[in-house]
Amino acid sequence: MALQISATNPEHPALLLALPWHLPLERWPEEYLVPLPRGISRHVVRYARAGDEVIAVKELAERPALREYGLLRDLDRLGIPAVDALGVVTGRADPAGRPLEPVLITRHLGGSMPYRSMFETTLRPATMHRLMDALAVLLVRLHLAGFAWGDCSLSNTLFRRDAGAYAAYLVDAETGELHPRLSPGQRDYDLDLARVNISGELLDLEASGALHPSVDPVDFGTEICARYGSLWQELTRTSVYPAGKYHYIERRIRRLNDLGFDVAEMQIEHASNGDTVTFVPKVVDAGHHQRQLLRLTGLDAEENQARRLLNDLESWMATQEDYADGARPEVLAHRWVREVFRPTVRAVPRELRGTMDMAEIYHELLEHRWYLSERAQHDIGLDTATEDYVTHVLPRAGGTPRPLPE
Repeated sequence: MALQISATNPEHPALLLALPWHLPLERWPEEYLVPLPRGISRHVVRYARAGDEVIAVKELAERPALREYGLLRDLDRLGIPAVDALGVVTGRADPAGRPLEPVLITRHLGGSMPYRSMFETTLRPATMHRLMDALAVLLVRLHLAGFAWGDCSLSNTLFRRDAGAYAAYLVDAETGELHPRLSPGQRDYDLDLARVNISGELLDLEASGALHPSVDPVDFGTEICARYGSLWQELTRTSVYPAGKYHYIERRIRRLNDLGFDVAEMQIEHASNGDTVTFVPKVVDAGHHQRQLLRLTGLDAEENQARRLLNDLESWMATQEDYADGARPEVLAHRWVREVFRPTVRAVPRELRGTMDMAEIYHELLEHRWYLSERAQHDIGLDTATEDYVTHVLPRAGGTPRPLPE
């Protein structure tokens, strides 16, 4: 069989052809390899250089290689933190014509470390707690997307520092399955596997003397279950609020944003005893809010401004009668700009705006409404908030953004 390279980028096959595919991976010469730390794997894995890129090459049978390649591409489309699939090489043979195993090629995740490399110096328990938090967040994100991992473990995860915390990335999707939605039993199975695998990995570290003496491997394996449970509850629970307490909705959205999740959908069902608000969180890529706001409204804003404006737009759309009838989001968004955004911003005198652009002014008004509503314990409305802001805040601030009072 002739050598075949299936790749996501048309430039990759030419770069990959220079690698010694006629040799088993464990016999590749050092000149092709990049000395990076590797985790434990049931397969032979090597890091190599292809042009300007560092790639991870893993030998496995053709069917699982193609399957994992497809799953990793699906996870990329869903915005899930995972390694990038670059290609699959099949039809390999040695100089004598004997067949060699196909390989899966992924892009090396810059700045990431396998967990065993991190334990070369004994990690403090606080650092290990952050690792468990990162892994729990990754597992929740996978489950929200309908992905059953089937082998959640420290070994199948890469960790990268993220502003004092850690971000976890899936590195092995071989046992995974993608469904429209996971059942509680599927999620529990994944979680139980994670608990057993993590405890076993930490027991192994304990036996080698690489584990902090105060760390109990079984307790840490159980910790991910508790962390996962509280996070899943916060993300998926149905909230029931009294009528008129719409600032409670914003409080919930803020908590979700603080956890690193964004509200992509929001459904409001009116009941006799209040409003039932169901949140469907979705993890999105960097710059998503800027692009989404620009597409829907034509407004160009910074990322955090765009997130804030989109949250307000979602809340407003859910109150419109034609929203439930299937009105197009673009139509509702332009109505929001015309009836809400522009009149509100224009209510702020130009001489008091200072250097603030329109998006920043609207953001400030939303923040002020939030503060006043929390103090009054009911939603005071945007018009009242704007009037108070113009009368009492802007004259003192001189048209520059300022922190809100506690």
